Amino acid sequence: MTNVFLGIGGNLGDRRESMRSAVAALRQIIDDVRVSSLYESAAWGVTDQPAFLNAVVRGRTTMKPLELLDATQAIENNLGRVREQHWGPRLIDIDILLYGLAVIDEPRLQIPHPYLTQRGFVLRPLADLAAGLTLPDGSLVGELLTTVDQSDLKRIEGPSWTG
Repeated sequence: MTNVFLGIGGNLGDRRESMRSAVAALRQIIDDVRVSSLYESAAWGVTDQPAFLNAVVRGRTTMKPLELLDATQAIENNLGRVREQHWGPRLIDIDILLYGLAVIDEPRLQIPHPYLTQRGFVLRPLADLAAGLTLPDGSLVGELLTTVDQSDLKRIEGPSWTG
C-alpha cells in the first residue's frame, strides 16, 4: 500500500456538495481516508472566475499511479466535470499531489504535482494532515507553507465537513 495525497477543489454549482461527493467516491477507491479542513480561496492562474473550495485527502492505495489517475478522472467525469479551459472554472478537480515518495514525469502525470509548492490553497490543507511530511526533494510541507501567499485563504470548516 502506498500513501497518497490528493488535492480536491471546485468553484461551480454547489461547491460543498461536489466536494463531499468527490470524497465519498474517493473512499470507494482508496483506503484509510482522512480529509483536511475545507478552505475557500481566489482562483489561481485564470483569476476572473468564482472562488474555489479546496481540501486535501490522504489515503492508501494499491493502484499504480496511472491507474489512480484514471480512477480520479473517472470520478470527475461521473460528477459532471467538463474540461473546457486550462485553470478555468470547474465543478470538481482531483489532483494527485503525492504518491509516496515517487517522482514521476510523464506526459499525463507529474508527481509531485508541479505547482504543489506554489499554492497556499494546497499547502495549507496538506499541512493540516501532514505538516512534518518530507517531500521527495527533501523539503518539509510545514516550512514550504511559510513561503507561499495565504492572504486570500479562508478556513470554512474543520475536517468534519464531509458529513
